[in-house]
Amino acid sequence: MTLPPDGPLPPRDDPDEEGDLAVEQVKKTQKPRRWKVLFHNDDYTTREFVVEMLMQHFDKDESEATFIMLSVHHRGHGVAGLYPKDVAETKVEQVHKKARARGFPLRLSAEPEE
Repeated sequence: MTLPPDGPLPPRDDPDEEGDLAVEQVKKTQKPRRWKVLFHNDDYTTREFVVEMLMQHFDKDESEATFIMLSVHHRGHGVAGLYPKDVAETKVEQVHKKARARGFPLRLSAEPEE
């Protein structure tokens, strides 16, 4: 048996050789950022229309939609839901289109969740 020379050992090319440690890097994936869809208050859009849009486009039941509508009315805005960016933007566009077709100036926006 021969002893290694004094000093550091030369690097090995084969990671499967005894003494070497193979390390697998783990990649962390981040959840996509979610976006809030906000309804904004105005003086012309009816409360009934806001409730209807919340039920149709945001899957809210009548009591939940009414609660959000009242938040819009009293606080100036209300959160309809949290979605991936493309879904939030699509929902905003769909509701804007229906509001314009009915003659309402209803305004929605999508903002990144904090």
